[in-house]
Amino acid sequence: MKNNNKIIGLLSCWLVLSCVDDRNFDSPKRLCDTSVITNSTYTEIKGLYMNETLQIQEDLAIEGYVVSSDEAGNFFSILHFQDRPIAPTEGFQIEIDVRDAHLFYPIGSKIIIKLKGLYLGKSKDVYKIGGVFTSFGNISVGRLPAAIVDNHIFTSCDQAVDIAPTQVSIDSLNKNQTNTLVRFERVEFLEQELGQTFALDGKETERTLIDCYDNEIVLLNSGFADFSAEILPNGSGGVTGVLLRQNDEYQLAVRDLNDFDFSQERCEDVVDEFTSTAIFISELADPDNNSSARFVELYNSNSESLSLKGWTLRRYTNASTEISSTLDLSDNVIEAESTFVISPNASEFEIVYGFAPNLGIGTGSPADSNGDDNFELVDPFGVVIDVFGVIGEDGSGTDHEFEDGRALRNIEITKANAIYSSDEWVIYNDTGDSGTMNQPQNAPNDFTPGVRN
Repeated sequence: MKNNNKIIGLLSCWLVLSCVDDRNFDSPKRLCDTSVITNSTYTEIKGLYMNETLQIQEDLAIEGYVVSSDEAGNFFSILHFQDRPIAPTEGFQIEIDVRDAHLFYPIGSKIIIKLKGLYLGKSKDVYKIGGVFTSFGNISVGRLPAAIVDNHIFTSCDQAVDIAPTQVSIDSLNKNQTNTLVRFERVEFLEQELGQTFALDGKETERTLIDCYDNEIVLLNSGFADFSAEILPNGSGGVTGVLLRQNDEYQLAVRDLNDFDFSQERCEDVVDEFTSTAIFISELADPDNNSSARFVELYNSNSESLSLKGWTLRRYTNASTEISSTLDLSDNVIEAESTFVISPNASEFEIVYGFAPNLGIGTGSPADSNGDDNFELVDPFGVVIDVFGVIGEDGSGTDHEFEDGRALRNIEITKANAIYSSDEWVIYNDTGDSGTMNQPQNAPNDFTPGVRN
């Protein structure tokens, strides 16, 4: 009996110690896997949906980078992931019955999901995958039971990477950004909500973020989040989070309070810097016969002129994810329904095309591209308004190569797009790859700087 009591005592002690709420322990590890091969895209998977929840029967697999985290309690039983760590084109979500998922799938980790046996559904126009539940005879996507999560979600052996949030503005969001990591600059909490907490105890709570132009987006907070009782910050600044959506209504969810940087004064102090999605890149030129006749053309589709104070044009050379050169467009105005032409060689431009550019700058600048680079047009608040190409992807052989040629925005495009879409462009080059036109362009006859047609 003495020996039995001793064993029982030791066992009880072990059980007590194992239940101590102490976060200073080694994170549980899931072995990485190299055997699962990705063979499908998000778009292809979403295309399987035919207006009702279905179970995927094919041996399909997709991959992505985790952007959400349940560490602070603002996300629960769900993983949000996107197709690229930088400049993603799509996001997705999977519902899982796993607590402390951040220990297994930290932000920036690459996951591969085997889809056979999972359910695909759509709720309020947002696709999701997971397990299944039935309510009143209706089948819907629910949490994937913890016991079989490891049969479907695999961690890549690649090291976790930094996720660069996409700079966005409230008035130019699009559906492809759903479930991706985004960042808004120069936003603040609605004045009427200042002094309140992030969330009511135990209740999902909506708070309102507003930019300097009265555009609003809901910030969605869990009443169980670690920061739920914190008071909303005053001032304005930047906020990073996962973009959520219900039909056409967008929402934002932060991972923790580190996603906020509200160190600026509130927006009423902004006086002379403006943003607009009516300004966009309309033509890029790399003439086959004269590299000195290159140019970048911007266009303002608005019926009013707009100051370019604080605006910048960025170029990313080849596959670089670092900015290669930046052009400050301040001190310039782009007239209503007019172009703004930028040349790296103003004297040569005037000789070739017969008129002076709006702005002459040096070689090596954003206007001096040899056709395989990528561009961003950025407003005064750091928001990327328009993009040409895919940041981090060398343009050679892609649908955004204009080497020895021309990239011309389709005439029906009247609004900037922060995600590159080749459908908006006609691309001429010397290869004809990826749906482009193998037709090198010569200056001046093959170009139309200063004319939007």
